[in-house]
Amino acid sequence: MPKVLVSDKISPAAIEIFKANGVEVEYLPDVGKDKDKLAEIIGQYDGLAIRSATKVTDKILANATNLKVIGRAGIGVDNVDIPAATAKGVIVMNTPFGNSITTAEHAISMMLALARQIPEADASTRASKWEKNRFMGVEVTNKVLGLIGAGNIGSIVADRAQGLKMKVIAFDPFLTPERAVDLGVEKVELDDLLARADFITLHTPLIDATRNIISAEAIAKMKDGVRIINCARGGLIDEAALKDALDAGKVAGAALDVFLEEPAKDNPLFGLANVICTPHLGASTTEAQENVALQVAEQISAYLNTGEVINALNFPSISAEEAPKLTPFVKLAELLGSFAGQLTETAISGIRIEFEGDVSALNTKPMVAALLNGVLKPLLGDVNMVSAPALAKDRGIAVETVNREQVGAYDNLIRLTVVTERQERSVAGTVYGTKAPRIVEIKGITLEAEVTPHMLYITNEDKPGFIGRLGTLLGQLAINIANFNLGRVEQGKDAIALLSIDSELTDGELTQIEELEGVKQAKRLVFAV
Repeated sequence: MPKVLVSDKISPAAIEIFKANGVEVEYLPDVGKDKDKLAEIIGQYDGLAIRSATKVTDKILANATNLKVIGRAGIGVDNVDIPAATAKGVIVMNTPFGNSITTAEHAISMMLALARQIPEADASTRASKWEKNRFMGVEVTNKVLGLIGAGNIGSIVADRAQGLKMKVIAFDPFLTPERAVDLGVEKVELDDLLARADFITLHTPLIDATRNIISAEAIAKMKDGVRIINCARGGLIDEAALKDALDAGKVAGAALDVFLEEPAKDNPLFGLANVICTPHLGASTTEAQENVALQVAEQISAYLNTGEVINALNFPSISAEEAPKLTPFVKLAELLGSFAGQLTETAISGIRIEFEGDVSALNTKPMVAALLNGVLKPLLGDVNMVSAPALAKDRGIAVETVNREQVGAYDNLIRLTVVTERQERSVAGTVYGTKAPRIVEIKGITLEAEVTPHMLYITNEDKPGFIGRLGTLLGQLAINIANFNLGRVEQGKDAIALLSIDSELTDGELTQIEELEGVKQAKRLVFAV
């Protein structure tokens, strides 16, 4: 019988789920705070169920001689050393969807409190001031709510806002027109949202593309008197720029549950009367805590009893027997997905994956999951091989797979085609005998390129002199080229160049390359290889 330790306080119902699934469970809710005691006893257990108090460090994992799975009741796993767990062969799971309704409701609550200045009015009344004329609010009915991010939580906010008779518009690069219709929202570009919204609420992960998405420049494009709500991630808003806009009256108010630095104890926004602040309460309801506890118990039990992997952050669904054959193809699939994802800037409506030759006879599900993970991660950030298929489905992305015998020169080939509102883009790759993945086709153009950590992708006019100009510019910028791969459709038409370089391009370097005569598109690519 597998044995699980619960080292943080969770719902008693979760303990009963373990027992009902034939799992021996020890509930020691205070041991997570005692790292020495935890390190002493962890070797007895096959599974560990935690919340945020337990810190699973490399020292703890070093003593976890029997541990197979860690389950986090909640989404955040900052308290788990995932690389160390991976090296130890321990699966790390979380419960990413248990807090969705709670977080969405908190955003709506913050919006209403902001519209009617409830915290300040409460403080004033408790001080016996009775300042009715001071706290003139605004209605939300018939106002425009701008959603930045229309995923799981954003879609719930949209539904609740429509119940309040608000007009909802949404910016989300992965929101398809069909999904927007289903949600009852108007899909818009970011600048349009900034110009039209009376209230703006953020529901997007913190990645490079979204960091400081609410900047001084963005605020300048907003309506005068706009109100901003952030219950998603600290770092989405430039807090200094927001303070300036609040002081100037450009922004009428802001409600924040998350901050750039947490715990937030000394923040310039705290002193402003038109700002509401809460201490990251998005998931803090009785129902949410119950949901994540039950989910983590079910997930750990399923893995220990049947090997089923649900919401794993560090491991695809591959059996021990399949691993030697599948691992290089899973890596290739993720690299192809990452290549396409980094080049995709508009909503994805469909993904087609073709497996040709020997690879088509293998278990392709882990490869599909890895590929979708690669495609979605550049824009969503918080995604893994297990959650990627569900996220694709949730966003209305049609995923088609095709298995066929060898039809070309390669014994095995994976081809990915991404369908967007504007175009179809394809990339294909293979694995040679050395198990090193290679990109062998881009947009139907044949080439052969090793995937390296830092690459530069260029589409250009096929005219004499371009390669010389590009090489000269890179030399002037002190950018060292490791590999240079070229291809073209036919003479005089579009050509492509895929370069391996020694370090990641800066914004300024990329701008100079984009301005080079003949360049149609230039993208820096970063791969985990």
